[in-house]
Amino acid sequence: MGQKETFGRVLRYIRKYWLYLAVSIVMASVTVALTLYFPILTGRVIDLVIGPGRVDFPGVFAILRQMAVVAVLTGAAQWVMNICNNRMTYRIVEDIRNEAFRRIEILPLKYIDGHSYGEVVSRVIADVDQFADGLLMGFTQFFTGVITILGTLGFMLSINVAVTGVVVLVTPLSFFVAGFIAKKTFTMFHLQSETRGEQTALIEEMVGNQKVVQAFSHEDEALSQFDEINERLQDCSLRAIFFSSLTNPSTRFVNNLVYAGVAVAGALFSIRGGISVGQLSCFLSYANQYTKPFNEISGVVTELQNALACAARIFALIEEEPQVPEPENAAVLRDVEGRVELSHVNFSYVPEKKLITDFNLAVEPGQRVAIVGPTGCGKTTVINLLMRFYDVDQGKICVDGADIREVTRKSLRENYGMVLQETWLKAGTIRDNIVMGRPDATEEEVIAAAKASHAHSFIKRLSRGYDTVIGEDGGSLSQGQKQLLCITRVMLCLPPMLILDEATSSIDTRTEIRIQKAFATMMKGRTSFIVAHRLSTIREADVILVMKDGNIIEQGNHGTLLEKKGFYAKLYESQFAS
Repeated sequence: MGQKETFGRVLRYIRKYWLYLAVSIVMASVTVALTLYFPILTGRVIDLVIGPGRVDFPGVFAILRQMAVVAVLTGAAQWVMNICNNRMTYRIVEDIRNEAFRRIEILPLKYIDGHSYGEVVSRVIADVDQFADGLLMGFTQFFTGVITILGTLGFMLSINVAVTGVVVLVTPLSFFVAGFIAKKTFTMFHLQSETRGEQTALIEEMVGNQKVVQAFSHEDEALSQFDEINERLQDCSLRAIFFSSLTNPSTRFVNNLVYAGVAVAGALFSIRGGISVGQLSCFLSYANQYTKPFNEISGVVTELQNALACAARIFALIEEEPQVPEPENAAVLRDVEGRVELSHVNFSYVPEKKLITDFNLAVEPGQRVAIVGPTGCGKTTVINLLMRFYDVDQGKICVDGADIREVTRKSLRENYGMVLQETWLKAGTIRDNIVMGRPDATEEEVIAAAKASHAHSFIKRLSRGYDTVIGEDGGSLSQGQKQLLCITRVMLCLPPMLILDEATSSIDTRTEIRIQKAFATMMKGRTSFIVAHRLSTIREADVILVMKDGNIIEQGNHGTLLEKKGFYAKLYESQFAS
């Protein structure tokens, strides 16, 4: 997204808070008007000091009282302006973050799989914070700066047109310098934001997988990778700061030329009697106030370049193509029997690399279907397609005769119970994690499900039992205990279809035998899809699908497949060879 498009998008967010914007501009105008009125009062005081012993003290004190009132009103106007700017900025930031999070919720899974979590988090947190800082500075200083420039020009023209002409002639040079540098800084700040996101992604990955890093002695490689990214971040940050830092001294040089020109021209007019000493003092004060906003605006421009670069990244996330929307007349699956059919399914994660081709499968209600095969053959991909985490490229998948693309995702997924090798637990109590699928479950039902999954015994040993609070991803629980909680969650819901993807991979053999019996009871009358590497766990399956390179190469029950002495038999013998 280019700079102009990004700025236009920002304006659309600002438009919603036009009232705050209007009040801010009015208060900025009042602040500037009162600030510019102050030098006039100062000039009048100087003109009342005519010479030694010739001071109009009553007039001076009257003007000093006016100056005190002006100072108080100026402070009040600035206070109101800052309140409006803060509320406007942080409500815009709230809107952007809400929209970004809503978009993440409906993004297709392929986007999440294709981007590191840290990089996505960096966009929503760090980039939005940088954008807020730049926007707040823009609101606070940009309005007052522009109004100050226009106001001082007006006041200077009212005092002396010729001296004002000197100021106007030198002004375009300052704009040219600031504009030239601004174009350079946007590119640098955009690169800085991207590199910062890459760094955040690496940190998130290393911290989240610290045990794996240490287990494989990967610390040195991780440090080298971090140093390389850090050096690139340092390089692009230095270049961005270097170009942005040129703005202020460059504009200050131009401003000093303006001030010197006004001082010389004003002195010549004062000698000739064109203006009084008080007016010259007033004029010099205006010249200083006229040039000061250029320094502030140049700083604002630098911050805005950074803000726009960060905004471009968050808007790119917001504008990502969402998952395929459900049709308006999407049906709701009710009273599901569990008949599943895959017809001529073709799917690949990357278009140029085929994975599943012409996949056909018919599963009757209550059947237990096991899917086995080497790593990368498409077992988990079939699960992703059944749950509609991904849509098929060709063909269709039907549940009870209804194409799953024509039913609501919510009703489809409510009819599946899924236990994966990778567990997912949220921060909260043990009970909160179990009742996630059935918030209205009674205490007796929760305990019964926990006993069925053999999780009740370890839960009771915890400090507060079912009320024990655990952190995100289970905290101090072992991997096996986490998996037991996930199994309990499914046993509490008992939907008509089950997906078990290496559901007992982290559980000890003794507990696994018990859970397999519980699974056998749970799967009675329910269509079940079982992905397993340990073939001992699927001997009782009604149908075993042997997959290789995205295709079903063998199909049958355990006994018939062993008799064929094909690929399945070789897999089985490799696990149980003496």
